[in-house]
Amino acid sequence: MSSSDWSPDSWRSKPIKQAPGYPDEAALNKSVKELSRLPPIVHPKEIVALKQHLRDVALGEAFLLQGGDCAELFDYCEPNAIESKIKLLLQMSLVLVWGADKRVVRIGRMAGQYAKPRSSPTEMVNGVELCRSEETFSTASKSVNAT
Repeated sequence: MSSSDWSPDSWRSKPIKQAPGYPDEAALNKSVKELSRLPPIVHPKEIVALKQHLRDVALGEAFLLQGGDCAELFDYCEPNAIESKIKLLLQMSLVLVWGADKRVVRIGRMAGQYAKPRSSPTEMVNGVELCRSEETFSTASKSVNAT
């Protein structure tokens, strides 16, 4: 796909191989509409800057430091935990700047599992089959809810 083919809705034309079912289409559409009104999580200028920094890494002019959890629970998404991870990345990058004598490109891996597709929509937890997207919720709320 060329960059001219991309648009915020271009994903809709792609095949969906691992998507949860949403029994309430109206609630799903309401959520999508609400999300579309919000500002982007990452500004386009930040994306361009990251590409330039990654080019420097590829050329050996900078060091790439990626840190964060492999898979975290929704409960971990709170200010103190996030602040601690960011501080740790900053501390590690200071050591690397001093030791490697190179600029460090920091990338935080946070909320990496929240939107990751699963190979199976359910999993067994304590003998109960649960939707994977609801692993932090009670067994009483097993249906997928877009709101």
